[in-house]
Amino acid sequence: MFEITKRDGMARMGRFEVRGKTLETPALLPVVNPKICTVPPRELYEKFGFKALITNSYIIRGTPGLRERALSEGLHEMLDYPGIIMTDSGTFQSHMYGEVELTNKEIVEFQRDIGTDIGTVLDIFTEPFWTREQTAASIVTTLERTEEACSLKGDMFINGVIQGSVYTDLREECARKMASMDIDVHPIGGVVPLMEQYRYSELVDVVMSSKAGINHSRPVHLFGAGHPMVLALAVLMGCDLFDSAGYAKFARDERMMFIDGTYRLADMQSLDCDCPACRGITLKELRLLDKKSKTKLIAEHNLYQITRELATVRRYLQEGRLWELAEIRCRSHPALLDALRRLKEYSGQTELSDPLSRDGAIFYTGPESRGRPVYSRYLERLGERYVPYSDKAVVFPESRGKPYSRSYAEAFEKARKAGYSPVVVSPFGPVPVELDEMYPIAQSVFPDIPDSETETESDRLTFLFLEKFGFRNVIEPEQIPDGGNEETDADLLRAKAVARYQFGTGIADVLFKGRIELIKSRKTGKIRNVISDGEHVLSMRAGDGFYSLRMEGAERIVRNVPGTGMRVAVTDDAVPFVKQGRNVFAQFVISCDENLRPMDEVIVTDKNGEPLATGKLFLAPFEIPFMKKGMAVKVRTGADEDRAG
Repeated sequence: MFEITKRDGMARMGRFEVRGKTLETPALLPVVNPKICTVPPRELYEKFGFKALITNSYIIRGTPGLRERALSEGLHEMLDYPGIIMTDSGTFQSHMYGEVELTNKEIVEFQRDIGTDIGTVLDIFTEPFWTREQTAASIVTTLERTEEACSLKGDMFINGVIQGSVYTDLREECARKMASMDIDVHPIGGVVPLMEQYRYSELVDVVMSSKAGINHSRPVHLFGAGHPMVLALAVLMGCDLFDSAGYAKFARDERMMFIDGTYRLADMQSLDCDCPACRGITLKELRLLDKKSKTKLIAEHNLYQITRELATVRRYLQEGRLWELAEIRCRSHPALLDALRRLKEYSGQTELSDPLSRDGAIFYTGPESRGRPVYSRYLERLGERYVPYSDKAVVFPESRGKPYSRSYAEAFEKARKAGYSPVVVSPFGPVPVELDEMYPIAQSVFPDIPDSETETESDRLTFLFLEKFGFRNVIEPEQIPDGGNEETDADLLRAKAVARYQFGTGIADVLFKGRIELIKSRKTGKIRNVISDGEHVLSMRAGDGFYSLRMEGAERIVRNVPGTGMRVAVTDDAVPFVKQGRNVFAQFVISCDENLRPMDEVIVTDKNGEPLATGKLFLAPFEIPFMKKGMAVKVRTGADEDRAG
């Protein structure tokens, strides 16, 4: 069973429970050749911290001594490994050397009988050069074998391998059919040739199309992906598990892995590595080691590179900065940069799980940063939800600090008195002053010297914005007329504009109905609470400039806005706990507004629509129906708590 514990867009941290053992994801499984065993499995577990590995059941079955030991002792005893063991089926051997001499039924039953924790179907490895017809026919065979494996697995977990070559529609179709089967992991197979040929942009197509069809309660394993340079990108796309045979294969060929590539020992000019394997040894001394010692040391170095990069990926994921890390890593090779640019084409898919806001600031790393879904969401909501209060605008350059309303305070005040709406041309495009303190505008860091691509795009987007909203008079700051005396309530304009952006115009109008009182911080002067007709409906957060919804606001929305907007409905069993302020778990959710995004404010209701609590959505709406465990909504205030308070 898989539970998501932390997320950053499509990237997930989770706990995968396998037969009484727990694997924290994202995780890499080292591949152990049972006949060679470059680094002993016990060392992988105790020294390197790998809580799961992969070995090959086809090789074990075909080697008489190993076969007898595995059947009599069990796989864990034979390998002296206490963690989770996944076994491959012989598919890769079939891909490399031709058809293997065994049936799907035989290899699945063998994996089950030797005590494998996660077994693998004898699927058909789809080559990138295969025709569409050939690929489609092979998928039919893979699906038939997967159905058969599900009936044979017993208490063993089973991999349902998604195939489909480079045909994205076939990949998605295969994934959807696998999603309805009794499998436990969604591996994405047939991708090793793409990575070997540095066809990373096509790898993005394969992963994203596969992800579109999966059951989201299962971890996604990117088969054959274990090089440090691809981990950040792969996790960003929502892959949870990886494996590496390369750490040992490269070592036997005297090649060393680093986050920016693989280098031959013979070609290296220095050994600038401080990992435990390399510490205290020079490049010359490493070259002079005997073959066995050299292979072991390089294999350990490669493993340390993998574990270090995985730790970095996890840290960035926890901090909500994984896009930043992936952009940095993808600049290590032009083919990876192609992949990052290709990922932009899937912004509609990535936006569905991208949080409304993050705890930290957005760091711009280059023009590719504009491919993040936070950019497209801002522009989409601006176009759909912004309501200008004037048909005249003053366009300001972004040449001062944030928030703009402070650095341009006098100029903005002069513009408003003259009847003009201040608009700043930012790297995000146009920013009306009412929105300048909310995420991502105020919580972003850009270089002072902009690149020409961003400048051009910002100017273009601002022009389109001014045209769309029909501003009849657009001037520069120097042209603001003196002596204006129009009265505007800047705080109220901001309060309403943020509500429209966050909730939509209909809900914002309901929350800002009647007499409005804004309570501001004495220290910062920022809005803190919104009181509407005596009801405390909203509180504005200092961190991201968005609102937290109060129970009074939730009840008002439910009374006045029909439908399921902002609602998450739960089963009767969950009602008393949610009313007391307990979090909502996915298995108790009946329905969820599909327009919500992670970190959105939500109203938790019973099946009849009565409000029970307010909180923040944790899972994406499309994930919730699949999940059997884990939090769906982090409840802030339950109805019973609110009344007691």
